[in-house]
Amino acid sequence: MANFEINGEKVKVDVPSDTPLLWTIREELGKKGTKFGCGKGVCGSCTVHFNGSPIRSCIMPVGSVEGQKVETIENQGKETLHPVQLAWIKHNVPQCGYCQSGQVMLAIGLLESRSSWDLEELYEQMNANLCRCGTYNKIKAAVAEAAAAETAPEVEA
Repeated sequence: MANFEINGEKVKVDVPSDTPLLWTIREELGKKGTKFGCGKGVCGSCTVHFNGSPIRSCIMPVGSVEGQKVETIENQGKETLHPVQLAWIKHNVPQCGYCQSGQVMLAIGLLESRSSWDLEELYEQMNANLCRCGTYNKIKAAVAEAAAAETAPEVEA
């Protein structure tokens, strides 16, 4: 049994403690925005926030989040779009879209982790997530714009 908070809601799931968080999120809680990519913590498609920091949910056992907070892509942009989401739309980043929830969650987590970034350092951190379609130039443009807009007011969804 695992008890934790997901997207602001307390949940209790009856799964073995070594079940990957990804499968608990998708199969037990029905939140399909978090994607399975590699199952080895390499590609980043499964990125969620754990106590505010981006993590790979495919290699995080659900037992490790006991009593903690998890946030998925479904919790982003509910009331207002985040600057990352606005930039993603403006730069038409997704091609197939499969990696995008992980890309967006990583970008938001990075931008919210500190008040300013050197763009090259930010790009290097974003390289941790893979895009099979190769939309890296669009991702870079969107991340740069979102980093510049982080202090701007959010726009209603």
